[in-house]
Amino acid sequence: MWFWWFLFVCDLLVPVCMLVFGRMMQNHPPGKINGMIGYRTARSMKSRAAWEFAHAYCGRLWQKIGWVLLVLSAIVHIPFYNSTEDEIGVVSLVLCSLQCVILIISIFLTERQLKEKFTDDGVRR
Repeated sequence: MWFWWFLFVCDLLVPVCMLVFGRMMQNHPPGKINGMIGYRTARSMKSRAAWEFAHAYCGRLWQKIGWVLLVLSAIVHIPFYNSTEDEIGVVSLVLCSLQCVILIISIFLTERQLKEKFTDDGVRR
């Protein structure tokens, strides 16, 4: 039973981080364009407008996805409360992998929006 609780908490880490960091990115993006903190891609670092747009868009996206993943992760775990450690481990592995794939997809979605809204020089269309 302790193993279930441990993996339950671990599987909620990605959605909770998406919620917290999404809120931070949206409301308090890094002041300067830098290569250390924030949403750092070549396209987002082209201009101040692109930098702010990327943080606002990705922050909103992460908040939406974070809530959905938080609820779904909890719902997926509940039926496995009295299962064996192997079953719980497999469910947790699949769930965590899915969360990571969705996190990576959010980067592609943000980049697509940047490409639509900004030229290759970082000027808003």
